[in-house]
This record gives sequence, C-alpha cells and structure tokens, in this order.
Amino acid sequence: MLRNQIDDIKSRHQELSKLLSGQDLDSSRRNTLQKELSQISAILDAYNAILEIESQIKQAKKQSELNQDEELAELYQEEIIELEASLKQEQDALDLLIYPPDPLDNRSVYLEIRSGAGGQEAALFAGDLMRMYTNYALSKGWKAVVESSSSTDLGGFREVVMHITGKGVYGDLKHESGVHRVQRVPATEGSGRIHTSTATVAVLPEAKEVDVQIKNEDLRIDVYRASGAGGQHVNTTDSAVRITHIPTGVVVTCQDERSQHKNKAKAMKHLKSRILLEQIEKQKAERSKMRKEQVGGAARAEKVRTYNYPQNRVSDHQVNLTLKKLDVVVQGKLDEIIEALRAKEREDRRNQSFLDLLGSES
Repeated sequence: MLRNQIDDIKSRHQELSKLLSGQDLDSSRRNTLQKELSQISAILDAYNAILEIESQIKQAKKQSELNQDEELAELYQEEIIELEASLKQEQDALDLLIYPPDPLDNRSVYLEIRSGAGGQEAALFAGDLMRMYTNYALSKGWKAVVESSSSTDLGGFREVVMHITGKGVYGDLKHESGVHRVQRVPATEGSGRIHTSTATVAVLPEAKEVDVQIKNEDLRIDVYRASGAGGQHVNTTDSAVRITHIPTGVVVTCQDERSQHKNKAKAMKHLKSRILLEQIEKQKAERSKMRKEQVGGAARAEKVRTYNYPQNRVSDHQVNLTLKKLDVVVQGKLDEIIEALRAKEREDRRNQSFLDLLGSES
C-alpha cells in the first residue's frame, strides 16, 4: 500500500520544505509543519533503507545462483538469511512509523451499559453484559468498579456505569461500543418463545486534566440520597452526586462512596471522559470520517454483536466472526473476539492513505 503512495509522500515532503523556507509563518503553524516534515522524513528514510536491503538480497541471490563454488554459494545463502532478518526489522520499524498505536489505547475507561428494547429482559441482559465485562477485566488483571447503577426488581439494570482501570483497557474494549442483541427465552416467558432484546454499550477513554478543561460556571451539581445496596448510611445522608455539564447537556452520577466529596471527584472524572469522547467524535466528523453514533437508538436492527442462546452462538457483525461458544464468551472469555476486532482496526488503517492518517493525527 505504501509503495503506491510514495510519490505523493515525496511531493508532500517537497511542499513542506518549501513552506518552511518562507518567512511569514507564525510559530504555531511552523511547529505543526516541522512535526509533519519530521514524520515524513523518517518514513522516507526507513523506506529507502528497505529498498537498499531488498537490492542487496536480490544481488546476493543472483550471485548464489551463478556461483559454482559450493562454499561461496553457502556463504551467499547465509548472507541472504541475515539480510532478510534485517529487512523484517526495517519493515516492522516502518510499520510503527506509519501506523503507530492509538495514544488513547493505554487509557482506563468508563464503560456504560444501558438496557434497550425488550423491557425487563433487556435489563437482565444488561446485567449479563456487566458480569461478562467484569470477568474479562479480572482475567486481564484490571480493576472493575461499579460507579453508578439503576437496578430493576428482577435483578437487571436499566443502566450501569463501570470504571475499569489498568493498562491497555481502551485498546481492548473500544470496539465493544454499540448495540448488543440477545436472542433467548426470557425467564419471564412462560410459553417458551424466543425473544430478541437489546442493550447498548459505550466505552469512554478516561480523560486527563490536559484533555478537557471545564469551567465551574458550566456545571450544575445536585446532591441527593443514594439508593440501593450499601448499608444504613445510604438512606440517611445526601452523599450521591449528579453533575450536569450545561453547554453539552452531559449528565453523570456517582453514589458508590459514603463521602459526597469522593462521589463528586469520581463523577467529575467520568464527566471529563464523556466530554473527551464527544471531542474525539467531533474531530472525526470534521475530517469526514464520522462513523455511526456508538449506540444509535437501541433498535433491534442496529447491532454490533448478537448472542443467540438456543444455538450457543455469538456473532460479531463488525468482523463477521461467529463462534459456537456463547456459554464461554458470556463468562468473560472475549479474547478471540477482541483480537479479531483489533486486527480489523489495523487492517483498516493500512487501507487508508498515509497522508490522510497523518492529517487525522496532527
């Protein structure tokens, strides 16, 4: 793919060099162009190194084929093996230069699950997803904490927000965003008919202070008495916190701590992550690369994954992967699906123009 773009990259290198030779650039613009020129120069240097090694391999193979001396031919073969190893290293290095990991991939996340179409059964399914992601997090050595939730009488959840902390959480879970559909006979169904219900998942990379700046005057903070499990203090103190970001309308809540101050701090971190995700999506829209909203309207037809219990089948529609091991997947064994999703992400990036990728990250 890169070979087809190399002429465009060389032209861009010449264009940047010319622009930087001008005297009418402000410091911000100059820094941006210098950064891009540095990236492109590194790409071209690595590409030229690959061409040089490929040329050496070609010559060594030719000499090996022409040489009648077995000892010399063997030496050429050893040289070819060494050159091919060097070529692989250079190709891997170039790959990292062109397609560096998403800088957000190592972030922790807020994972929001909400019941969609299907009433009580959808709420029960939301609870199943919560347990699935909790088990997956534990298997990876991460920490998963429920920040806020709204439960139903049957033990399901209208919504639940989890804070999952650890290394590489967002990189693994970001493709879980969307509508998840379940097909099964609900516990509340007496006739044995299979129902289809949905729940939505949104994965938010945890924001850092430098990512999002929020003015105090843009916030409305409400406190109230927490509800649900937690002991006698739950119904006797106004410890729960609801924060509304007025400019965007984003609302977050937290009630898992006894302290109002701690709940407020946790809610603010969640709020910043919600706003950061909105900023990321807005940037994608401005570059004409906007994808569908993460969870759509939770209609039964909108789905990223289907969990079919009667056939013990799970199908991820983002990568057209079907596994006949739903019983294992719902216990948190998501590695096979997540690796397929990450592989598709890498392939999608390789199918884009390098210059477009460079523009999307500058």
